[in-house]
Amino acid sequence: MRIIDISRELFTSPVYPGDPRPSFERLRRIDHGDSCNLSAFYTGSHSATHLDAPLHFVDGGETIDAFPLDRFFGRCTVVEAQGIVTGADIDRIAPSSQRILLLKGNGQAFLSRSAAFALANEDFTLIGTDAQSIAALGDESAPHEELLGAGVLLLEGLDLSKVTPGEYTLAAFPLYVKGLEAALTRAVLFAD
Repeated sequence: MRIIDISRELFTSPVYPGDPRPSFERLRRIDHGDSCNLSAFYTGSHSATHLDAPLHFVDGGETIDAFPLDRFFGRCTVVEAQGIVTGADIDRIAPSSQRILLLKGNGQAFLSRSAAFALANEDFTLIGTDAQSIAALGDESAPHEELLGAGVLLLEGLDLSKVTPGEYTLAAFPLYVKGLEAALTRAVLFAD
């Protein structure tokens, strides 16, 4: 079995327009005479690779800690996509896909509202993308509301550059934080 890390590094990843830039501070340093090294960091919950929970776009929606860990683990299908993915595209993809779907589009694949509706209707449980968002800039609300409103979790900011389209097992566990709409995530694929 081969393990493929599909996470992006926090401090060097592009930042979504308007989000805070991740930063860190060295609080203690051995090379400055301290007994240990100690750091602190600051980031938004939607930086680098992260999972969105319904609360992100659904008022009163579930937070990221409300989901059992098995929602972040399972068989998945990686497909190549470019531009705006439509409901018709999903109708073609869905019959041969697992219920976890990852879009590989070099950061340029986005879901339309019709695609989000089709995914929710086909009982997908988690949708991932190598873009910073599953929705194109300027049209963020509709796809997020459609999927998150149906309880479909979103895994954004993946690095799928070393992944060939096909079937894998995904493990994408969010940082354990209570009450938030999203959490940083370490995501890996297991190739059989």
